[in-house]
Amino acid sequence: ILFNTGAGQHILKNPLVVNSIIEKAALRRTDVVLEVGPGTGNLTVKMLEKVKKVIACEIDPRLVGELQKRVQGTCLANKLEIKVGDVLKTDLPFFDACVANLPYQISSPFVFKLLLHRPFFRCAILMFQREFALRLVAKPGSKLYCRLSINTQLLARVDHLMKVGKNNFKPPPKVESSVVRIEPKNPPPPINFQEWDGLVRIAFVRKNKTLSAAFKSSAVEQLLDHNYRIHCSLHNAEIPENFKISEKIQTVLEDTGYSEKRARSMDIDDFIRLLHGFNSEGIHFS
Repeated sequence: ILFNTGAGQHILKNPLVVNSIIEKAALRRTDVVLEVGPGTGNLTVKMLEKVKKVIACEIDPRLVGELQKRVQGTCLANKLEIKVGDVLKTDLPFFDACVANLPYQISSPFVFKLLLHRPFFRCAILMFQREFALRLVAKPGSKLYCRLSINTQLLARVDHLMKVGKNNFKPPPKVESSVVRIEPKNPPPPINFQEWDGLVRIAFVRKNKTLSAAFKSSAVEQLLDHNYRIHCSLHNAEIPENFKISEKIQTVLEDTGYSEKRARSMDIDDFIRLLHGFNSEGIHFS
């Protein structure tokens, strides 16, 4: 088979890495596993021997054919269900664990699709480009710390499990890879994620700016003014004639003590406090 590297097709070929991933997933006999990007089935076949069922999502019909051929006529065939199509556009089925070797282009949207999926799954073992993996686990103050880091860590426990060199793939990709484990926090934090992300997005547009500066953008002021007016009309609250959203925003930033802080060094608790500060003044982000 000729692999389409433009579509991110790099098949994991080293059996030691395959076994290691399966071991880290701590699969159980009763598990339903969602596998995204099964490729030619090196991981799939090993998992089928261990679990109740594997649901494999594959976008490339040629690879689906390879996979079917590989299990045909074996006792594993009836444990495999193949979904052909784009995993970002399909409703995810119920599953206990997820294992994926993803094309880089869809890493970020896929992580959030997983984290917002219900009912909860136990864990996901995911292969990413090294830099993406390091962003997921980055801590405040680190150069790679970004909106992706804090959003993922709000919703899940994230661990960097191992590095995987490019020679373990066929064809070898241009960059190094890493395997990451993600375990959703269950129950989830009592936070409206749309609101949270609205706030974090503003703060991280320029993560080295003070929040006081970040919130002075006219687009931000317009959005928050619009939301504030809706909030007031829902609660039958009067808005004074000379009302300026910019002044209200700066007051909240000063009262919470975050006016001169920068997103790059703020952690989850900081953003929870800040969101609460805005919300209690009727300022909303979604």
